[in-house]
Amino acid sequence: MTTVPVEQPNRTRFNIRLFNNPVVLKELRGRMRGARAFVVISVYLALMSGFTTLLYVINAASRDIYGITSSGVIGRVLFAGIVGIELFLVTFIAPAFTAGAISGERERQTYDLLRTTLLPARSLVIGKMISALAYIMLLLIAAIPLQSIAFLFGGVTEAEVVLSFIILAVTAIALGSVGLYFSARTPRTLTANVMTYGVALFVTIGVPLIAWVVSFILSPWLNSNGYSSLPVPLQAAGTYLTLLIYSTNPLMTAFQTQQFLINNQAAGVFTQQLVTTSGTHTLTLVSPWIIFTVIYLILSLILLILTVRRIKRIDP
Repeated sequence: MTTVPVEQPNRTRFNIRLFNNPVVLKELRGRMRGARAFVVISVYLALMSGFTTLLYVINAASRDIYGITSSGVIGRVLFAGIVGIELFLVTFIAPAFTAGAISGERERQTYDLLRTTLLPARSLVIGKMISALAYIMLLLIAAIPLQSIAFLFGGVTEAEVVLSFIILAVTAIALGSVGLYFSARTPRTLTANVMTYGVALFVTIGVPLIAWVVSFILSPWLNSNGYSSLPVPLQAAGTYLTLLIYSTNPLMTAFQTQQFLINNQAAGVFTQQLVTTSGTHTLTLVSPWIIFTVIYLILSLILLILTVRRIKRIDP
């Protein structure tokens, strides 16, 4: 009597292909082999701990000088400082891990040999991406206990810790996708690094600078004419545009998400009142972290698709 094999679900097949990806296994084994990876994690946590201690000492001294007795303020400052330094590290570490993923194979003259194997271009790109992000996620997870120190002082909720990790992880995915795309587009790692860090600096520094310049230019006109005197559609458009601009930068997204979470006690959808000369109107808004996540993940998917197409193309 013959036994008919049971076909496995697509999800199981996807998981098997994912964890049996030879690029993932090779890259992770090479990165975690030896003491280097653990030394990097230890130094990273030591620096983060020292920075946290420094923030606590500064805030404790300020509390003694200015008479600030609220421990919740110290908790929020510690949490914001840790998330800020993590965001700074992600901005510079993620491109470094992916900008040389493809171009490095060309420089080592192993790219042509790799492409002659049965490994599809999609598996190559996904393997390079996962192997680079896995170590970054390990660093982010290792720093969660430091963020949890803020719970001892209060002023920080579990939702803020979860949302901060999501913002950091999405930032790492987006910048990693940018680095991988430029690594496939350019033959040299140095060029890919320069282009990737240019995009990273524009996103983290350029966007807030542009937003500040625009607000500086428009503020005299709004103050003289009165923002409440504008028609409701213009006020609503300005509010939504401001929210969209905030949601394109990870630092502004984290700050505004925390403010909305504190003021509105909502991490998803909330309402805001518009006061005009004709009365009060209610706007329905979405928390910046949701918009940020959707925009960055869509852009990451587009960049990964373009990277796969670039690798599939036969170089002259």
